[in-house]
Amino acid sequence: MYKNCTLVLCLFLLFTGVCTVHAEDAIVRQELPEDVLNMTIQEVQEKLEENYTDAALLSLAGMPKISSPEREVEYEVLVNEEAVFLDEESLDILCRIVEAEAGTEDEEGRMLVANVVLNRVESRRFPDTVKGVVFQKNGGVCQFSPIATGSYYRVKVSEKTRNAVDRVLRGEDISQGALFFVNRHATKAGNMTWFDTRCTFLFAHGRHEFFS
Repeated sequence: MYKNCTLVLCLFLLFTGVCTVHAEDAIVRQELPEDVLNMTIQEVQEKLEENYTDAALLSLAGMPKISSPEREVEYEVLVNEEAVFLDEESLDILCRIVEAEAGTEDEEGRMLVANVVLNRVESRRFPDTVKGVVFQKNGGVCQFSPIATGSYYRVKVSEKTRNAVDRVLRGEDISQGALFFVNRHATKAGNMTWFDTRCTFLFAHGRHEFFS
Protein backbone atom coordinates (compact mmCIF):
# COMPACT_ATOMS: atom_id res chain seq x y z
CA MET A 1 0.00 0.00 0.00
CA TYR A 2 2.80 2.41 0.93
CA LYS A 3 4.50 1.64 -2.39
CA ASN A 4 1.28 2.49 -4.25
CA CYS A 5 0.90 5.75 -2.29
CA THR A 6 4.49 6.67 -3.00
CA LEU A 7 4.01 5.93 -6.70
CA VAL A 8 0.85 8.04 -6.83
CA LEU A 9 2.57 10.93 -5.05
CA CYS A 10 5.59 10.83 -7.38
CA LEU A 11 3.41 10.67 -10.46
CA PHE A 12 1.26 13.50 -9.16
CA LEU A 13 4.28 15.74 -8.53
CA LEU A 14 5.80 14.87 -11.89
CA PHE A 15 2.51 15.39 -13.74
CA THR A 16 1.65 18.74 -12.14
CA GLY A 17 5.26 19.90 -12.49
CA VAL A 18 5.26 19.28 -16.24
CA CYS A 19 1.74 20.58 -16.84
CA THR A 20 2.03 23.80 -14.86
CA VAL A 21 2.73 26.59 -17.33
CA HIS A 22 3.06 30.22 -16.33
CA ALA A 23 1.67 32.76 -18.81
CA GLU A 24 2.12 36.20 -17.29
CA ASP A 25 0.01 35.97 -14.07
CA ALA A 26 -2.08 32.91 -15.11
CA ILE A 27 -1.18 29.33 -14.11
CA VAL A 28 -2.58 26.38 -16.05
CA ARG A 29 -2.87 23.13 -14.10
CA GLN A 30 -3.96 19.66 -15.20
CA GLU A 31 -5.64 17.03 -12.95
CA LEU A 32 -4.10 13.62 -12.39
CA PRO A 33 -6.09 10.87 -14.21
CA GLU A 34 -8.17 8.76 -11.81
CA ASP A 35 -7.03 5.47 -13.39
CA VAL A 36 -3.33 6.29 -13.26
CA LEU A 37 -2.55 3.06 -11.37
CA ASN A 38 -4.05 1.02 -14.20
CA MET A 39 -2.06 2.81 -16.92
CA THR A 40 1.17 1.56 -18.42
CA ILE A 41 4.28 3.70 -18.27
CA GLN A 42 3.92 4.47 -22.00
CA GLU A 43 0.29 5.55 -21.50
CA VAL A 44 1.29 7.82 -18.60
CA GLN A 45 4.07 9.36 -20.73
CA GLU A 46 1.69 9.93 -23.65
CA LYS A 47 -0.84 11.54 -21.33
CA LEU A 48 1.83 13.80 -19.86
CA GLU A 49 2.98 14.91 -23.34
CA GLU A 50 -0.62 15.51 -24.44
CA ASN A 51 -1.42 17.70 -21.44
CA TYR A 52 1.89 19.53 -21.66
CA THR A 53 1.11 20.48 -25.28
CA ASP A 54 -2.40 21.65 -24.32
CA ALA A 55 -1.01 23.74 -21.48
CA ALA A 56 1.64 25.29 -23.69
CA LEU A 57 -0.97 26.22 -26.28
CA LEU A 58 -3.12 27.83 -23.60
CA SER A 59 -0.17 29.88 -22.39
CA LEU A 60 0.57 31.07 -25.94
CA ALA A 61 -3.06 32.07 -26.38
CA GLY A 62 -2.63 34.49 -23.50
CA MET A 63 0.49 36.17 -24.91
CA PRO A 64 0.15 39.63 -26.47
CA LYS A 65 0.56 40.23 -30.18
CA ILE A 66 3.39 42.39 -31.49
CA SER A 67 2.80 44.88 -34.30
CA SER A 68 5.37 45.81 -36.93
CA PRO A 69 5.05 48.51 -39.62
CA GLU A 70 4.58 45.76 -42.23
CA ARG A 71 2.21 43.26 -40.59
CA GLU A 72 0.93 41.91 -37.29
CA VAL A 73 2.70 38.87 -35.93
CA GLU A 74 2.49 36.74 -32.80
CA TYR A 75 5.10 35.78 -30.24
CA GLU A 76 8.22 37.16 -31.92
CA VAL A 77 9.87 40.49 -32.65
CA LEU A 78 10.70 41.13 -36.29
CA VAL A 79 13.91 43.01 -37.07
CA ASN A 80 14.06 44.76 -40.42
CA GLU A 81 17.42 43.80 -41.86
CA GLU A 82 17.25 46.77 -44.27
CA ALA A 83 17.04 49.35 -41.47
CA VAL A 84 19.85 51.93 -41.26
CA PHE A 85 21.10 53.33 -37.97
CA LEU A 86 22.78 56.74 -38.01
CA ASP A 87 24.47 58.77 -35.32
CA GLU A 88 23.02 62.17 -34.45
CA GLU A 89 25.37 64.15 -36.70
CA SER A 90 24.76 61.93 -39.73
CA LEU A 91 21.01 62.06 -39.20
CA ASP A 92 21.06 65.85 -39.04
CA ILE A 93 23.16 66.08 -42.23
CA LEU A 94 20.82 63.72 -44.08
CA CYS A 95 17.71 65.63 -43.00
CA ARG A 96 19.23 68.99 -43.95
CA ILE A 97 20.32 67.91 -47.43
CA VAL A 98 16.90 66.34 -48.07
CA GLU A 99 15.19 69.57 -46.98
CA ALA A 100 17.54 71.69 -49.09
CA GLU A 101 17.20 69.52 -52.21
CA ALA A 102 13.56 68.45 -51.97
CA GLY A 103 11.83 70.76 -49.52
CA THR A 104 9.15 71.56 -52.11
CA GLU A 105 8.65 67.91 -53.14
CA ASP A 106 6.09 65.44 -51.80
CA GLU A 107 7.13 62.84 -49.23
CA GLU A 108 8.24 60.34 -51.86
CA GLY A 109 10.35 63.03 -53.54
CA ARG A 110 12.11 63.62 -50.23
CA MET A 111 12.54 59.91 -49.65
CA LEU A 112 14.22 59.58 -53.04
CA VAL A 113 16.88 62.14 -52.16
CA ALA A 114 17.59 60.31 -48.91
CA ASN A 115 17.71 57.03 -50.83
CA VAL A 116 20.30 58.44 -53.25
CA VAL A 117 22.52 59.61 -50.39
CA LEU A 118 22.41 56.19 -48.72
CA ASN A 119 22.93 54.43 -52.07
CA ARG A 120 26.13 56.43 -52.47
CA VAL A 121 27.26 55.49 -48.97
CA GLU A 122 26.90 51.83 -49.98
CA SER A 123 28.63 52.32 -53.35
CA ARG A 124 32.38 51.95 -53.77
CA ARG A 125 32.32 54.96 -56.08
CA PHE A 126 31.58 57.37 -53.22
CA PRO A 127 32.61 58.02 -49.60
CA ASP A 128 31.30 55.53 -47.06
CA THR A 129 29.65 58.01 -44.67
CA VAL A 130 26.67 60.34 -44.99
CA LYS A 131 28.87 63.32 -44.17
CA GLY A 132 31.47 62.26 -46.73
CA VAL A 133 28.85 61.86 -49.45
CA VAL A 134 27.01 65.13 -48.80
CA PHE A 135 30.15 67.26 -48.62
CA GLN A 136 32.09 65.48 -51.36
CA LYS A 137 33.74 67.60 -54.05
CA ASN A 138 35.03 66.46 -57.43
CA GLY A 139 37.59 68.79 -58.95
CA GLY A 140 36.57 71.40 -56.42
CA VAL A 141 32.89 71.13 -57.41
CA CYS A 142 30.32 70.23 -54.76
CA GLN A 143 28.24 67.14 -55.52
CA PHE A 144 25.13 68.74 -54.00
CA SER A 145 24.33 72.28 -55.08
CA PRO A 146 22.86 73.39 -51.69
CA ILE A 147 26.35 72.96 -50.23
CA ALA A 148 27.76 75.31 -52.88
CA THR A 149 24.99 77.89 -52.57
CA GLY A 150 24.84 77.73 -48.78
CA SER A 151 21.11 76.92 -48.67
CA TYR A 152 21.98 73.72 -46.82
CA TYR A 153 22.96 75.80 -43.81
CA ARG A 154 19.87 78.00 -43.87
CA VAL A 155 17.06 75.48 -44.14
CA LYS A 156 14.75 74.55 -41.29
CA VAL A 157 14.03 70.84 -41.38
CA SER A 158 10.29 70.18 -41.54
CA GLU A 159 8.34 67.36 -39.93
CA LYS A 160 7.48 66.10 -43.41
CA THR A 161 11.17 65.74 -44.20
CA ARG A 162 11.87 63.98 -40.90
CA ASN A 163 9.06 61.53 -41.61
CA ALA A 164 10.42 60.85 -45.10
CA VAL A 165 13.93 60.25 -43.76
CA ASP A 166 12.57 58.02 -41.01
CA ARG A 167 10.77 55.85 -43.57
CA VAL A 168 14.00 55.48 -45.53
CA LEU A 169 16.01 54.60 -42.43
CA ARG A 170 13.43 51.94 -41.59
CA GLY A 171 14.22 50.28 -44.90
CA GLU A 172 11.96 51.82 -47.56
CA ASP A 173 13.85 52.19 -50.84
CA ILE A 174 11.98 53.41 -53.91
CA SER A 175 15.06 54.63 -55.77
CA GLN A 176 15.74 51.63 -58.05
CA GLY A 177 19.38 52.02 -57.08
CA ALA A 178 19.72 55.64 -58.26
CA LEU A 179 23.03 57.35 -57.54
CA PHE A 180 22.28 60.71 -59.16
CA PHE A 181 19.38 63.12 -59.47
CA VAL A 182 19.06 66.43 -61.25
CA ASN A 183 16.55 69.16 -61.97
CA ARG A 184 16.89 69.48 -65.73
CA HIS A 185 15.22 72.89 -65.88
CA ALA A 186 17.58 74.36 -63.29
CA THR A 187 20.77 72.88 -64.74
CA LYS A 188 23.00 74.23 -67.48
CA ALA A 189 22.81 72.36 -70.78
CA GLY A 190 26.48 71.44 -70.61
CA ASN A 191 26.01 69.79 -67.22
CA MET A 192 22.93 67.91 -68.39
CA THR A 193 24.96 66.45 -71.25
CA TRP A 194 27.03 64.56 -68.70
CA PHE A 195 23.93 62.95 -67.19
CA ASP A 196 22.44 62.12 -70.58
CA THR A 197 25.61 60.56 -71.98
CA ARG A 198 27.38 59.09 -68.95
CA CYS A 199 24.45 57.86 -66.83
CA THR A 200 21.46 55.58 -67.23
CA PHE A 201 18.10 57.30 -66.89
CA LEU A 202 15.78 55.51 -64.45
CA PHE A 203 12.68 57.66 -63.88
CA ALA A 204 11.42 61.14 -63.07
CA HIS A 205 9.61 62.20 -59.94
CA GLY A 206 8.48 65.74 -59.27
CA ARG A 207 11.09 68.15 -60.58
CA HIS A 208 13.93 65.62 -60.40
CA GLU A 209 15.21 63.01 -62.81
CA PHE A 210 17.02 60.01 -61.36
CA PHE A 211 19.97 58.16 -62.88
CA SER A 212 22.28 55.26 -62.11
